[in-house]
Amino acid sequence: MKKVERINIIMRYINNRAHFTISEIMREFDISRSTAIRDIREIEAMGMPLVAEVGRDGGYFVMNNSVLPTVRFTDNEIKALIIAFMATKNQQLPYLKSRHSLAEKLLGLISESQQDDLVLLNQVLLFEGTNPHNPDLLDLSDLPHPMLEQLIQIILADRYLLLSTEEADEVKSYPIYLLHLYREKNAWQIEAFDLEQHKRRIIPVDLLTDVKPYPGKKRIHAKKIAEQLNKREEAVNLVLELGPTAIAQFKKYHPLKISMAYTNPFQTTAILKTFINVQHPDELAEITNWLLFLGRDIRIREMPKEVMESIHATMFSLFGES
Repeated sequence: MKKVERINIIMRYINNRAHFTISEIMREFDISRSTAIRDIREIEAMGMPLVAEVGRDGGYFVMNNSVLPTVRFTDNEIKALIIAFMATKNQQLPYLKSRHSLAEKLLGLISESQQDDLVLLNQVLLFEGTNPHNPDLLDLSDLPHPMLEQLIQIILADRYLLLSTEEADEVKSYPIYLLHLYREKNAWQIEAFDLEQHKRRIIPVDLLTDVKPYPGKKRIHAKKIAEQLNKREEAVNLVLELGPTAIAQFKKYHPLKISMAYTNPFQTTAILKTFINVQHPDELAEITNWLLFLGRDIRIREMPKEVMESIHATMFSLFGES
């Protein structure tokens, strides 16, 4: 472990303890007494308020109400942060303005040689789904829907919400308990439990016009919501066995509500169980296309006849009678 990394870890270690000794630092980090003493002195010089206790069993403690001094980043840690920013360009992420200022601060903290490395990485590294030309790391042209950050701020305090949407010039309201907020097919979606219709609902963030907490007296307890969702999920009507090729395709893309479980220690076979609402045309079309995307390396245990008919119809439209 490099010295800078070790000192950062030691600072976090001692900041969470009422008392520590040199011997404990030696054992915890497998270093010599002289190295431990030098590290402690460096940490003191950086501003951490340590108080030494004299005596045979003396040690150190951190003064009350103290905070960790400024965090130091290693060269590789800075690269990891910047590359993470690069990998999410054009993704319409929330708090993009804050990411912009954070990137500027990081770039201002590093040396010219490190800046040159990052400029080169920004030129040569490309990530799936991102635009290599526009926007650049510090560009703000891919801001998300304006309701997204407001929604996140509200759900940090309360997941029971009253959503207002505008759909085909019609204003609708949905009292919901938010399950997940996710991004799929280049759009942000809300997965929620509808508190009036008692069912799972997907609502595009782009349709939102207003978000506010739902009145407390009309809420359903989260435990009862989970029970109702579990009952719905027990009504499985699609069961597939997946081979290695299908597993690889599953990892590339799968609908949010569908998961698989490996059936051997080598993770070369898996089983998939889910419920498909065959009365919903959009869901039926989506699952049809996705099953064709999985390919031939699947074995059908159970499948609704509507899904099978949809697959046959899609195959016929693509390839005809042959």
